Amino acid sequence: MNGSVSEGIGYFMRGASLLKHPRLRPFILIPLAVNVVIFGALIGYSIAWMTSTMESIVGWLPGWLDWLTWLIWPLVGVSLALATGYLFTAVAILIASPFNGLLAEKAEEVITGQEVQGPETIAQAFMIFPRAIARELRKFAYYLPLLLIVLVISWFPPFNLVAPALWFVFGAWMMAVQYVDYPMDNHMTAFADLKEVLRERRLSSLGFGGIVALVAGIPLLNFFVVPAAVCGATLFWCEELRSTHRQLGLG
Repeated sequence: MNGSVSEGIGYFMRGASLLKHPRLRPFILIPLAVNVVIFGALIGYSIAWMTSTMESIVGWLPGWLDWLTWLIWPLVGVSLALATGYLFTAVAILIASPFNGLLAEKAEEVITGQEVQGPETIAQAFMIFPRAIARELRKFAYYLPLLLIVLVISWFPPFNLVAPALWFVFGAWMMAVQYVDYPMDNHMTAFADLKEVLRERRLSSLGFGGIVALVAGIPLLNFFVVPAAVCGATLFWCEELRSTHRQLGLG
């Protein structure tokens, strides 16, 4: 597999450092505000729901299998934490999608020093909201079958023992597709081409998406994961994926 997991992780870390850039601050505020409102409102519900679900699962065990409780709690807890983290991130992304595209555009201009054609202001970003939502729904349609497969596996022993690993791999790939789409969509890249380019740089993609998935499940830090991931994905595009895109004859 091509690419490097460490390089992929590095894109996210460097993207997080770009949040301090004065030219990007105005375009970070809306995605950040959306994250704070959504995560803040739902975090209490998610904790209560996860606790209730895990207690129900443990309650199904016969008495002679009580010793499995120590194994089930961390397995189910990690799976549900990742699943809810992805769900809430998806809702935040859907609402803020036009502004994420605008942030990717401005981040690319900072990285390359070259102008990118697209909306120039937050007001103009509102004008492309229908197109941005349609693109997000296209991504959700791609994720849904994969999500259902992982969900089914997660509830049937003994396959559910590998559920946390499956959730992580699924989440890493999903996050890579989700965020790299912003800079590539700014260059009018077809969704099928996006997936082909990421598969060609699979290790870098999983490294980038994996660190985003991990941070998305960490309280407080997940408030900042969306703008940091958008900037990191833009670095990924500029430094690695753009050349791959050309080598594959896609643009």
